[in-house]
Amino acid sequence: MNTLITLLKQKSLTIAVAESCTGGSLSALLTSQSGSSAYFDRGFIAYTNQAKIDMLDVQLITLDKFGAVSEQVALEMAHGTIKNSSAHISIAITGIAGPTGGTKNKPVGMVCFGFCFHKKCTVTTQHFGDIGRSNVVEKSVEFVVNFLLKKL
Repeated sequence: MNTLITLLKQKSLTIAVAESCTGGSLSALLTSQSGSSAYFDRGFIAYTNQAKIDMLDVQLITLDKFGAVSEQVALEMAHGTIKNSSAHISIAITGIAGPTGGTKNKPVGMVCFGFCFHKKCTVTTQHFGDIGRSNVVEKSVEFVVNFLLKKL
């Protein structure tokens, strides 16, 4: 984490996050050090579909067609985070932490991520498995940190 913070500061980059299944865990980690306002702009905890619509401009039609846990929604969340912040980088996380809520097509441990770097966006899905709610959250946060380290 310290390496990521150092890189963000060295490159004068700010970050904003939109979290659903992680419930603010990434934001808490990013703001755990004094002086985090130098690189952390804001965090949105958009747990419900309505919150995703209201705060991040996710389209109802996207939610209806693909579901809240989808790369399409993660992408719209990432776009909405950039639009509604002054950050250079946005991260969106939406998934099924469990222990309930999984289906055959969207099992517990499936998490979709959206990333925007200076408005160039990408999405990815990770399957962490049914490893327990707190472990899915922890693995999701770790994935984001490692992804950002590779990108920066």
